[in-house]
Amino acid sequence: MAKEPKVTKPRRVSARTARAVSRTSKIENKQSKISPRRWAAIRLLAMDVDGVLTDGSLHINSDGSETKIFSVLDGMGLGRCLRSGIDIAWISGRHSGATTVRASELKIPHLLQGRVDKHVALKELADRLGIPASECVYIGDDDIDAAAIRWAGIGVSVPGAMPAALAAADYVTTRLPGYGAVREVCEHIFAARGLTFVP
Repeated sequence: MAKEPKVTKPRRVSARTARAVSRTSKIENKQSKISPRRWAAIRLLAMDVDGVLTDGSLHINSDGSETKIFSVLDGMGLGRCLRSGIDIAWISGRHSGATTVRASELKIPHLLQGRVDKHVALKELADRLGIPASECVYIGDDDIDAAAIRWAGIGVSVPGAMPAALAAADYVTTRLPGYGAVREVCEHIFAARGLTFVP
C-alpha cells in the first residue's frame, strides 16, 4: 500500500526571523511600498489564469485540444496558502479544460471561468465569503483585469502586462507570469505572517 505523501505544515517564526527571511528572499521586489501589515491581512488571493498562472501562450493541437504550461513553484505556493487558511480563486475570461484539470489537481476552491467581468466576479465572491476588499489580493495582466486590480486591497500585475493593468496595480512582480509570479505574491504573505516552510 502506497504511503501518503508527507505534507509540510507551516511553522511560526519570530518577527525578527521573518524580517531576515524577507530581506534575503531572492524574489523580493525592493520597490514594494506595501506594508507587511497589509500583506498579513490577506484572506483571499484571487487571480486571472492566462498570462498570470501561465505565460499567456495557448498551444492548440490539431484535434482542437489545448495545452497550457503551469509553474510548479506557483502550485506549491498556492497549496501552502490553502493550508494556511487563505482562500484561493481563479477567475478566467474563457473556459478551458486544462485550467479545470490544474485547478482540480491543486484543489482550488473557487474556479470561475467564462467571466470577463472580473471586478464583478471578484466582488461577488468576496461578499459571499464575507471578506472585505482590504483583505483581498487580485493578480491580473489585461485591461479586463484593471477594475478588479483597483478594487482589491492589494492589486498586483506582472511584467509584460497591458498598460491599464500596470497602471491599476499597487505592486508589479519581478518574476514573470507562468514562472513564479504568483509564488512571489504568496511569499510576501507568508513573510508578513511570520510563516516559513523551510525544513
